[in-house]
Amino acid sequence: MATSENPSLKILHTNDLHGVLSAAKYERLKVLRGSADLYFDTGDAIKTGNLGIPVRQEPVWGLLDSLGCDAGVLGNRETHVWAGPFEAKLAGAKHPILCANLRRKDGTRPLPGTLVLERRGIRIGLVGVMVPMVTERMKTQAASVYLWDPPIPVAQALGAELRPTVDLLFALTHIGHREDRKLAEKGIFDVIFGGHSHTVLPEPELVGATWICQGGSHARYGGVYTWDAGLSGGLIPLS
Repeated sequence: MATSENPSLKILHTNDLHGVLSAAKYERLKVLRGSADLYFDTGDAIKTGNLGIPVRQEPVWGLLDSLGCDAGVLGNRETHVWAGPFEAKLAGAKHPILCANLRRKDGTRPLPGTLVLERRGIRIGLVGVMVPMVTERMKTQAASVYLWDPPIPVAQALGAELRPTVDLLFALTHIGHREDRKLAEKGIFDVIFGGHSHTVLPEPELVGATWICQGGSHARYGGVYTWDAGLSGGLIPLS
């Protein structure tokens, strides 16, 4: 855990943009990004749906790149059961996109599950997990190149590994608010930046010793938070 002797961190967070980021909202985010040390986006950034195939590169990736997004997590919109469409959806994404509970059937991982960043002398560990789309028990697994493991046990295990090596431990999740609360009850993470359920949390929610943040959907809000031995801040309307 970081202590009050560490410098404070300012964090910008978005989730479930669904490809809806107008010029005015982008400019508002750009202003907010200017004073933030870190910017995370937690999934469903693109417009194309779950089984859709984009006919061109998703514009939101370029916008997130120009905003200096530090890391994100895969959302269900960014997934597909086939490799070609999956890669097409992520084409143009420049920031690290995490997903620890996604694997190919041969056991290899198409995306990293963890990342360690450093800001203001603070080491921040990140673990990314998403809602399972195809599991081993589903009949549809026969047609899928990818399988998803249960997100909470995966996040719990990787978080426990990272915990001794970092000052702060964040989960980037796309599993929904109810599941975020279950993960928070494990007491491993300092903050969970969530998505998927489109839950509007005007201020961070404290579950045990873990803070949960989520900002609705469709770029209605940006989450602006300050870590200083605890999390403060909340949602700011983007229009």
